[in-house]
Amino acid sequence: MPIYSSDSDEPPAPSQKPLGRRRPLHDILGGGKVADILLWKNKNLSLAMLIGATAVWFLFEVVEYQFVTLLCHLILAFMTLIFMWSNLADLIQRDPPDIYRFRLSEAACRSLFRKIDRLFSRVYDVSSGNDWKMFFGAIAFLWMLSVLGNYVSSLNLLYFGFVCMETLPALYERFENEVDYLADKSSKDVKKLFRKFDSKVLNKIPRGPLKEKRFT
Repeated sequence: MPIYSSDSDEPPAPSQKPLGRRRPLHDILGGGKVADILLWKNKNLSLAMLIGATAVWFLFEVVEYQFVTLLCHLILAFMTLIFMWSNLADLIQRDPPDIYRFRLSEAACRSLFRKIDRLFSRVYDVSSGNDWKMFFGAIAFLWMLSVLGNYVSSLNLLYFGFVCMETLPALYERFENEVDYLADKSSKDVKKLFRKFDSKVLNKIPRGPLKEKRFT
C-alpha cells in the first residue's frame, strides 16, 4: 500500500480547498451586514460590538452585577436623562427627544420574524431526518455543549462563543492559505497514521475462519 510523503515544506496547490469550501467566506456567512461584522468589513461596528460584549461580561462575571439590578440602573439613568433633557430643552437650546424616532419599523419586525421562522423551519427539517449527517452532528454538538455547560458558566460560554465568532472568521480570511495548508497537511498525517495502525495492529489481529451457514 503506497504511503504518501508529507515531509515537503512546500505548500500544495490543490484544486479544491482542504476544508471543503468552494464559495467565498463572505457568501457562506450570509453576505449581508452580519458577514460584514464577522469579517470586520465595518471595523467601527465590529469593534463596538466586541467592546459592548466585553463590558457586559465584565459587569456580570467580574463585578458580579445582578441582571435585575443592572436593568433597573439602566432604566433609571435613561429616565433621568430624558427628564432633564425634556425640562431643560429651552435652556440648552435643543429640542426634546422624539419618541417616534425610537420605534422599530414594520419592515424590521417582519425581517426579524422571517428569520426566526426560517430558523424553526431549519430545526424541523433537520429533526425530521432528511439529512442524517446534519441530524447526528447536531445531536453530538448539543450533547457536548450540555456537558461543557456543567463546567463553564453560561455567561462565560456565551462570551467565549461570541469572541470566537467575532475573531476566527476574520483571522481565517486573513491567513487563509496558511490555515488551508496546515489543514491539508494534518489530514494527510492523520491518514498516514491510520494506515500504519491498520497495517501494524488491526491486520495482525487473528480472525477465526468464517463458518458456512447450512440451510435446511
